[in-house]
Amino acid sequence: MIHASPATIYQAFASADALMQWLPPAGMSGRALEYDFQEGGRYRIELSYDEESPSEPGKSTDRTDITHGRFLEVRPGLRITQSVEFESSESAFAGEMTMTWSFDTTPEGTLVTVTADNVPNGITKADHDAGLRSSLENLAAFVEHR
Repeated sequence: MIHASPATIYQAFASADALMQWLPPAGMSGRALEYDFQEGGRYRIELSYDEESPSEPGKSTDRTDITHGRFLEVRPGLRITQSVEFESSESAFAGEMTMTWSFDTTPEGTLVTVTADNVPNGITKADHDAGLRSSLENLAAFVEHR
């Protein structure tokens, strides 16, 4: 539950600068290498582990996860669906994942639901849930304090 309107939350996705302020989970920072936020638009994002982060290796390099994909559906204030592929030499991270961010209006604000299909086998459910939960907490802080 985020105490902001769906339109406000949607705007947090609309620019690469805004996205990079909240998307990286705790212990990471990010930069958009390419970002065309429109249906059919492509993106490429690099998330880097902070120096203080555990020494878990990144999926693309020792300290980075690079993903690319496209926006499959962009419905302002309702839903964003995107394809996600990791740039990795490890087969455990291969394949196209689909993520959908849904925004449902409630009396308290917006219920944001994230679903992920075809998550690569190299990403455990616990790690994926923790990363998404951290990003959602960041999103709430970003939009609620604007």
